[in-house]
Amino acid sequence: MPKLVKFSRLLSVLPLLFLAGCNMVVMAPSGDIAVQQRDLIVISTVLMLLIIIPVIFLTLFFAWRYRRSNTAATYAPEWHHSTRLEIVIWAAPLAIIIALGAVTWISTHKLDPYRPLDRLDAARAIPADTKPLNVEVVALDWKWLFFYPELGIATVNELAAPVDMPINFKITASSVMNSFYIPALAGQIYAMPGMETKLHAVINRQGEYEGFSANYSGSGFSHMRFKFHGLDQAGFDAWVAQVKQQGTMLNRDAYLKLEKPSEKEPVRYYAGADADLYNAILNMCAAPGKMCMNEMMHIDMMGGGGKESAENREKLRYDDRHADEGIVAPAATVPATGAPARSEPEQTDGNSMQHDMPGMDMQHEGHSMPGTDNGANPAPAQLNSNN
Repeated sequence: MPKLVKFSRLLSVLPLLFLAGCNMVVMAPSGDIAVQQRDLIVISTVLMLLIIIPVIFLTLFFAWRYRRSNTAATYAPEWHHSTRLEIVIWAAPLAIIIALGAVTWISTHKLDPYRPLDRLDAARAIPADTKPLNVEVVALDWKWLFFYPELGIATVNELAAPVDMPINFKITASSVMNSFYIPALAGQIYAMPGMETKLHAVINRQGEYEGFSANYSGSGFSHMRFKFHGLDQAGFDAWVAQVKQQGTMLNRDAYLKLEKPSEKEPVRYYAGADADLYNAILNMCAAPGKMCMNEMMHIDMMGGGGKESAENREKLRYDDRHADEGIVAPAATVPATGAPARSEPEQTDGNSMQHDMPGMDMQHEGHSMPGTDNGANPAPAQLNSNN
């Protein structure tokens, strides 16, 4: 089996060698999760080539063998069926589909990013006394903020971890959807505001690796990159000491300044960070006077606050939090911000939506959902602008 994987890996990489400018890190990673994902790509490619290569070869062979000038070729105009040929034609693709389905089923569960690691690499299990490194990741506009909660430090655009130590990532975003990706470590994981995604991974070789955003998020997206350092334990301890020695304090005020959109942000160290800052970012209440999302969810769970909770509306306004400072998201236009559209909108019939979607009942004032009875099931009180 190892020989088959090695041969199939070489077979799949061969066509890529013609792409001289490509970075081959995905096919030569340094973390066990990324290695398993690489092997999945190789196995899937080889399984598909098992049918693609013969089909291409036979297509060319038949075109040459039965060309018009070849009078020696068999001519059978009445032939229409062969049970043996039908079995071959259908059995081979079916077997490949079954194999691909089995590989997909196993890999989907084994490589689930939410699943804790069960090994350091193919030859080593995780020692029983190993304590994982917890890292909290926040995608900002347009930089990355990393919290190390057990160590009490934070960094911007630089990440480090010891070799052969499991890493538990918790990932969120401050404003727009992003994607956290270190190709040498593991596959990309989305970072979304108000939500937390997870990733479990391990780096097996020392080195400096590139991390970046793999999801377009605005004008500074191209420079939203960071360095990930795989270090031995002594090197990691020295890096932590450097952060604590050179870093400043990351409190709410410092975070709100850091959160503002900026490009090509340099590496920053924070020797200390507010203990609840990550949870405040996750719950979208880092700014003063904002209601935390978990508090709002609790109110909804209890049945809402009624009309007297109309004052909560201001506490829940979040996307325009920098508008009073003259900072507007580059993609935002009217009516959310009052900024003019970058191109002329298409002229459409105002009733086209109703014509195209019969039965759709859209009540602007009541915020009723499709299929509800004229606002009979209105939005929660604290979100209803009429309350």
